[in-house]
Amino acid sequence: MDNYISILTAVLVALVFIILLSFALKSGKKNKSGGTQRSRQLIIRDATKKLAQDPHNISVLTEISNLYFREHAWDKAFPYFQTLYALSTAHPEIDQVDVSIKYAICAVKLGKIPEAFKALFMARQTRPDHFDVNFYTGQAYFLNKDYEKSIPFFKKAIIANQEVSDTYKFLAQALYNLHRYKESLPYFKRALDANPENRELMFQMADVFNETGNVDRALKIFIHMRPDPEFGARACLAAGIIHANNNQLELAIQDLEIGTKHIDAPLEMLTNIRYRLALCYLKNNNLTQGLHYLKEIQVTVPNYKDVYQLINRYQELNQNKNLQTYLMAGNSDFVALCRKIVVSYYKRSRVKIVNISVQAEFTEVLTEVDTDKWEDSVIFRFYRTTGSTGELFVRDLHAKLRETKAGKGICFSAGTYTDEARKYIEGRPIDLIEKASLVKMLATLDSTLAIKL
Repeated sequence: MDNYISILTAVLVALVFIILLSFALKSGKKNKSGGTQRSRQLIIRDATKKLAQDPHNISVLTEISNLYFREHAWDKAFPYFQTLYALSTAHPEIDQVDVSIKYAICAVKLGKIPEAFKALFMARQTRPDHFDVNFYTGQAYFLNKDYEKSIPFFKKAIIANQEVSDTYKFLAQALYNLHRYKESLPYFKRALDANPENRELMFQMADVFNETGNVDRALKIFIHMRPDPEFGARACLAAGIIHANNNQLELAIQDLEIGTKHIDAPLEMLTNIRYRLALCYLKNNNLTQGLHYLKEIQVTVPNYKDVYQLINRYQELNQNKNLQTYLMAGNSDFVALCRKIVVSYYKRSRVKIVNISVQAEFTEVLTEVDTDKWEDSVIFRFYRTTGSTGELFVRDLHAKLRETKAGKGICFSAGTYTDEARKYIEGRPIDLIEKASLVKMLATLDSTLAIKL
């Protein structure tokens, strides 16, 4: 029993000792922290007082500048290093190289590029292989958009220290901005290995993949980045362009529709997305949605590219489905429409379609037409162009009439005819139907016409 009480007493004493020691350590930490803070404040207060009496007090300038430099308080450190830098040539007790480098670093961080170049030039005279000298010289050129000059300094910085990931980042971006995409790729990979969450680097590397022909890898990254609040709109646009160029219109529309949801993106970016999305919808024969986005652009950015002309053109097409088929449908639907036009062209007639020829430039229908007053072979030729059809095309139709011994030729165009073409048909059995007449005909065309073969 006495042994048990002795053990219990020893345990309690040990616990009390541990608790007291813990409090003592915490109190010591607080005192140390408070002492450090008081020491910092004391240094600043003392330095301010001494520099008010002697602005060129080198020891005080050195202490206060280094204090702010360690804290990365670049704006506060800069003026003190500036003073030390100015004094360094006349005061050998100042470490001129150290002051030059730190002064340059502060200048670069604050975007004061001329001051940075001046200090770095001095530092390079004695420390040409120093990491900071080369890294910040490269960064100064980079910030000055002089990417070509920045590259050799970043490469020298890598030789001096291969572990600083920012060097690879700046070097990759310098090469990227110079469109030296293939050369930039290994540096992008190294920079992203160290910082895989850097969205800017990720987007730029995807762009590099795209530019160097690795489209699948580029698309994978762009699609992954579509929801990103900062780079999402750009990623959607990039993915949409790739899909549209590959004629994958549904996928392009999906990309660009997501892009329009990034309402905080710059207006220029959103306008580009809407414009390309409108073109995809129009190419996909969804005129209603295409016109919707064109009209959005017209409201937000008047006179953007050819939006006004596109609206006029496709609004007309949207109101006249047959005209839409004539200009935009595939060959089978277009040929079916041509057959309807042929059958309805001569009122109260019997039309037999003898042959249909689909060429790259036109579609031609040879018919036998029988009316109460006459009977003859007629060739109908259809041009889908909205431009101007010239004399050579009309001459070709006339030659076909003579070859087949047809009595008449009817030439349709969604555009106009040149004066030479009009002059050529004088005295010849050819009628020219241009857009205005064609539009009226298509607007009233009976879609239920039976076609006689």
